Amino acid sequence: MVEVIGATRLHPLQAGHSSALSVSVTLAENATRLSLRAREDAIPAISKALGLSLPTKPKTSTSEGTRSALWLGPDEWLIIDTADSSVVADIAKAKVLHSAVDISHRNIGILVSGKGADAVVNGGCPQDLSLAVFPVGAASRTVLGKIEIVLWRLAENEFRVECWRSFSNYAYAFLQESARDVAV
Repeated sequence: MVEVIGATRLHPLQAGHSSALSVSVTLAENATRLSLRAREDAIPAISKALGLSLPTKPKTSTSEGTRSALWLGPDEWLIIDTADSSVVADIAKAKVLHSAVDISHRNIGILVSGKGADAVVNGGCPQDLSLAVFPVGAASRTVLGKIEIVLWRLAENEFRVECWRSFSNYAYAFLQESARDVAV
């Protein structure tokens, strides 16, 4: 016998107002962000200036207080500070060759948290998000749907999605829709 399964149509103004979600999709608080590029020999001086060790292995991050560094490439990091805006002044103290660009107004952070957060992100991200492959603290540049993002696993069931401001409505709506699909 054939089983017919129908999709439930939501009114467009009801989007994001479901109370049965097991995963929340929320906007992250404003943060100071730097796009940092530096050669390997500059890492110790920059780490000292920032007050945290820059990670040097793929898909890793380090944090100290409210400041975090996410490895994006052999010579590239995303620095996020959720409370202290002195990160720009601190990086200027590093007297080694580097490039640090304040991208605080370019990026938006979106938090995906709760049981099934990995399934919500995987609704548009092809990366393996199992804990064995993408453990707590892992970070990488990847895609969500049609846009580039930086994905950072904050806890077993929590991710931070960083995207460009111009794509934030798309990313936020995409994650909310995916959360409705994952709802318990």
